[in-house]
Amino acid sequence: MAAAFSSSQKSYDVFLSFRGDDTRNNFTAHLLQELRTKGINTFFDEDKLEKGRVISPALITAIENSMFSIIVLSENYASSRWCLEDMVKILECNRSKEERVLPIFYNVDPSDVRNHMGKFGEALAKHEGNLEENGERVKIWRDALTEVANLSGWDSRNKNEPLLIKEIVMKLLKKLLNTSTSDTEENLVGIQSRIQKLRMLLCLQSDDVRMVGICGMGGIGKTTLARAIYSQVSNQFEACSFLEIANDFKEQDLTSLAEKLLSQLLEEENLKIKGSTSIKARLHSRKVLVVLDNVNNLTILEHLARNQDWFGQGSRIIVTTRDQRLLIQHKVDYYEVAEFNGDEAFEFLKHHSLKYELLENDLQELSREIIFYAKGLPLALRVLGSLLFGMNKDEWRDYLVKLKSTPNIEIQEVLRLSYDRPDDEEKNIFLDIACFFKGEDKDHVVEILKGCGFSAKCGIKTLINKSLITINFANKLEMHDLIQEMGKGIVRQECPKEPERQSRLWEHEDIFDVLKRNMVREK
Repeated sequence: MAAAFSSSQKSYDVFLSFRGDDTRNNFTAHLLQELRTKGINTFFDEDKLEKGRVISPALITAIENSMFSIIVLSENYASSRWCLEDMVKILECNRSKEERVLPIFYNVDPSDVRNHMGKFGEALAKHEGNLEENGERVKIWRDALTEVANLSGWDSRNKNEPLLIKEIVMKLLKKLLNTSTSDTEENLVGIQSRIQKLRMLLCLQSDDVRMVGICGMGGIGKTTLARAIYSQVSNQFEACSFLEIANDFKEQDLTSLAEKLLSQLLEEENLKIKGSTSIKARLHSRKVLVVLDNVNNLTILEHLARNQDWFGQGSRIIVTTRDQRLLIQHKVDYYEVAEFNGDEAFEFLKHHSLKYELLENDLQELSREIIFYAKGLPLALRVLGSLLFGMNKDEWRDYLVKLKSTPNIEIQEVLRLSYDRPDDEEKNIFLDIACFFKGEDKDHVVEILKGCGFSAKCGIKTLINKSLITINFANKLEMHDLIQEMGKGIVRQECPKEPERQSRLWEHEDIFDVLKRNMVREK
């Protein structure tokens, strides 16, 4: 079976240690079936490798190459020296990561395991009485049993067995989801400092219900940040959902979106609902984590997360959007994702360059050029890094020259999504700022635009909310260079070969040419 969650360093998601005579054909068989149903790649000693007096190399390899280990401590577990050796090896491999050892006390008292009483005491005494057994080895087994019994696990006594198995597998599944992203997170430049700021807003130790927003321009890393925090904290909730909302979302899709949300949280397929009230009815007593990714319409928030009392105590709702206005209107506290600084941008590119054979001087030169162009936008760094690191020196130098007149399409398509959403007047204000007024005093620009018949103050506020422009400390209008480039590109596309037919001219040469030749401008 292919591993669904294993990292490249591990062959198995979980190693299953159990006493065959006790549980092979009942509890452990049912647990194994549920693990495999959930796509968890499990090492299970079907070939009965426990032969001879020493733990087999195959079992040692399996333990070392498993991300987690489940130890099923049944009443005759300690009577098997192979089981005890399994346990010692498991603890040895996981001593620094004890949360990766999960004990199940199957119809035994954990205190008997801890204090070597009952069947466990009898088995250890028998081992000690065996002249072939090394006394020091028995002491190691005793210490290992005590150590395992002090770990957090499950006591099966007086429990519904199918429900217990489901609980065990779901907890392991959450741990695997978290673990499978941890290596990736370590390679996400600047992610930990951003997660820390987001955690302050989430205030996870509080039992109230909180909605928190993540906003910023396209390509800034909102979804990446949301996925990182989701993977870190999801095991603290009863149910979780990461709901991705398509860019072309229509209001008629609201019901199917709500059904998808509930299906994920309640683990029920083909769920049908009537109205958004079903969300409150089904979730008001459950502690849930919900990420609504790429929200571009207030109606989505009203339909999926209208009020905090829709969700159980301790729930957290995270909303990612390019539009601050949606968060403000819904009274959601938010974190605005910042662009990379110079060091972060270089570290990001350095990581992406590892699979390419670049001379150090070439890497330094190319990185400087990309960083200057990208201005801290992760999307641009990723796209250009992946593209240019695969070229030779002459090719990437040539491409960088081309970028000055022909922007990269992949980057522009992402950025343009923010431009497509405002109304026509706001689009015109945006294009005017991109072509003429970047760096100009806001109040001065407002007066000019008002003279052109625009509702300038309202329009500028909308553009700020949509992360298309900002106002600096000196009251100057600012926008990211790539957003400005996108705006100018929209105007150029009106008539690329005949500038006089464009709605705006800003290049001196074009303006001079049109005036000199007294061309009739259709726009």
